[in-house]
Amino acid sequence: MITVLVVDDSPLVRSLLKDFLESDERFTVIGEAKNGLEGVQQTRDLNPDLITMDLDMPGMSGLEAIGRIMEAMPTPIVVISSQDSAKMAYEATVKGALEFYPKHLFTSSMSLEERSYIYETLKRISAIKRKKISALDPASALQVGVVAYRPIRGVVIGASTGGPKALIQVFSALPKDFPVPIMTVQHNSSGFDKGFVQWMRGYTDLEVRLAEPEEVPKPGTIYIAPTDKHLILTRTHLALTDDKPVHNQKPAVDMLFQSAAKVLGPGVISVVLTGMGSDGSAGTVAIREAGGITIAQDEGSSLIYGMPKSAIETGRVDMILPLGDIAKRLIALTVPSGGR
Repeated sequence: MITVLVVDDSPLVRSLLKDFLESDERFTVIGEAKNGLEGVQQTRDLNPDLITMDLDMPGMSGLEAIGRIMEAMPTPIVVISSQDSAKMAYEATVKGALEFYPKHLFTSSMSLEERSYIYETLKRISAIKRKKISALDPASALQVGVVAYRPIRGVVIGASTGGPKALIQVFSALPKDFPVPIMTVQHNSSGFDKGFVQWMRGYTDLEVRLAEPEEVPKPGTIYIAPTDKHLILTRTHLALTDDKPVHNQKPAVDMLFQSAAKVLGPGVISVVLTGMGSDGSAGTVAIREAGGITIAQDEGSSLIYGMPKSAIETGRVDMILPLGDIAKRLIALTVPSGGR
């Protein structure tokens, strides 16, 4: 049984979340708190497996509470907050929160597929080793095969649970003059895409934009896929499609990777970061078969090893790297041959 502490200043929201969680026999709510201070105290008293945390509360905010919990008793935390707290929700991932959802998701009708995916995500998050939340395990790079230099025209990156924190670690280490565009899919059913872009800008010297149709990708720019649209690359520009979800995801990593393989061929680098499921594995195969370079995050530095593991198991990953080495390798791979 997965024990949960629900922290929210609204009795109605606490009731809705309790009903949602306990509709699955694997979860039981063992405590409720109406502000951050109570949340910290009950975490200490009840030692829950998982905490759902609102952010905007009277007295101690959820953001402050997350910081205190992570300092004293690291516990898996999922933020459930309103959309106007979007930027703060991503900041919560830096503090230690592992995932977030908008409150309205739990007040509207939810498909069986959505419910199942959220339950499974919460189950996986609750099982994460507490020491791994604050400090990722050290890991050694494992390189598979030999990668020959070739002109690179673009980088595509896919991530899910744990992705926001992983992405800022990669992007913050890239120079402002990074010579190619970066197209990114971060699984995001929250509607917080604009807040994600605003938050990301505070951690990198690169330009960060929400991808728009007909936009021509430029070097030194990160393009983020919006919520509920697939981001793909055409021969001349970016495009957004309303096709059905892939792996229950929209946007889907595979859609971006497969389109990049067709357009950029050997001139693309793909990176699969932490996340649950197998999205990105088919795209990794497509990029490798087109002659591109494929990278996956290693197990030790992945919050959840599902997506990288699935990509690696295809046998088409060139490099398996700890998170801290990925930016350095991207820089080395995109240096013109004359500067190598």
